[in-house]
Amino acid sequence: MKKVAVFGKPANGKSTLSKNLAAATGIKLHALDSILYKKNGDEVDREIYNKIHESILSSESWIIEGFGPMNSLESFNKRLQEADTLIYIDLPYSVSYWFVTKRFLKGLFVTPAGWPDGSSVLKGTIQSYRVLKRCPAFWNNDFVHRLEKLSANKSLHVIRSVAALNSFVETHVD
Repeated sequence: MKKVAVFGKPANGKSTLSKNLAAATGIKLHALDSILYKKNGDEVDREIYNKIHESILSSESWIIEGFGPMNSLESFNKRLQEADTLIYIDLPYSVSYWFVTKRFLKGLFVTPAGWPDGSSVLKGTIQSYRVLKRCPAFWNNDFVHRLEKLSANKSLHVIRSVAALNSFVETHVD
């Protein structure tokens, strides 16, 4: 486990899992939202994002958490190719919607973990609900089959419950 891609639907615990994984392994964590968004919540120029993303991918080890630009699969697909470990968090949609709501409520008082500095929690929550509504078109059985094919020489972990999410680092890191 040297190059780890952690991905899945909004508010599914990617940031928390990734922080715990980074702490347990000593591998540097890169949260894509903090690279993709400016402090005001707008996206950075795509060329800047691509340059930073390429720099991370070319490093010796990394944990990259998140999806990246929603209107382009290029960086996501490249990350899946470069990673030696794929962690797909695929919690049930009812849990995902609850976690988005819970993150919003907590965000009224404390900035959520992994949240880009200065970004609006309300704006982000609305965006998360919109993304969740569109997720079944992407995060589906076809995607899982594609992951299984892609992971022939990789370690693939599909997390489908909160219990498995909460125990992942303890059960998978020596």
